[in-house]
Amino acid sequence: MAWGKGFTEWTNVKKAKPLFWGHYQPHIPHNSIGYYDLGDPEVMIKQAELARSYGIHGFAFYHYWFNGKRLLNLPIDNMIKTNKPDFPFFLIWANESWSRSWIGEEKEIIVKQTYSEPDNIRHANWLMEVFNDPRYIKINNRPVFVIYKPTYIPNVEKCIATLKTECLKNNLNEPYLIASNSHTGDTDLRELGFDAILNFEPQLGVLPYILEYTKTLFNLNNISFTIMYNKIKVYDYSKAKETMGNRDLPYPHFPCSFVNWDNSPRRGKDGILIKNGTPELFSKFLLSSIEKFKKMEFSKEENLVLINSWNEWAEGNYLEPDMKNGFKYLEALKSVVDQVNRE
Repeated sequence: MAWGKGFTEWTNVKKAKPLFWGHYQPHIPHNSIGYYDLGDPEVMIKQAELARSYGIHGFAFYHYWFNGKRLLNLPIDNMIKTNKPDFPFFLIWANESWSRSWIGEEKEIIVKQTYSEPDNIRHANWLMEVFNDPRYIKINNRPVFVIYKPTYIPNVEKCIATLKTECLKNNLNEPYLIASNSHTGDTDLRELGFDAILNFEPQLGVLPYILEYTKTLFNLNNISFTIMYNKIKVYDYSKAKETMGNRDLPYPHFPCSFVNWDNSPRRGKDGILIKNGTPELFSKFLLSSIEKFKKMEFSKEENLVLINSWNEWAEGNYLEPDMKNGFKYLEALKSVVDQVNRE
């Protein structure tokens, strides 16, 4: 085990400590869910029931594929094997190497992400089995598949073509391929063969001084003199959302709205924290992104709105109820869903 026997994300969540006065840590799951195990199929059923009751249509699962080897695959495998829960889903290929840095940097590599045409074919053949699942989310009868770091794939056009060709060869509609713009900036990746682009959040890279590793005037003016660590980055939720949302992207895109952010349970004093988030602000910015989306060039079938995330507890980014806010974030989401459905 890379982090030791018995390690799970809950390990980091439980040991997290406040790094300055007013820093909300540790985050404790609500008594109704506790420190659950996603390897238990019953947990997945309860999560789907909870999500559905607050207006969520389906889950997007991160999919980890390394040259034929899959990791963190048990929840998806259980879903396919048991046909439970009866809840829509699709996959996002998180195609980056695993390292000890927790932020996608290729330092102290644990599992290297590699690419080849034979692996593209092998990957396509595995994906087709999942695409055939009746619960799999489709657009115009085409299975939705998102690639997190599309430009990291050498000759990504060939990879896309192979995936589509293999599906057609096996009498399956070609997938509806979505490129995440989390690491691509203003590039219109539809030119490479993607069908659409996901405007991923949080876009931490657009925040000021995000790559600075020394105490700066910005840090002192915008964080707090009570913070004694010279690496932690702290931003205001409203300002961060406005900075991310004010980019003038030259292409239509599916919206993605993050809930909160605090990865100090993983990274300690090297973490990035977005504070002052509330359920009311979350719903406000989510509704704003949906209103912008309505004005874009999409068909009625192309109606994806993503929330990041359901349960990224070690990054402080989750809709699930906790002991501080209870079910307020889910209630805020439901209020947005209800308002949009009434319009």
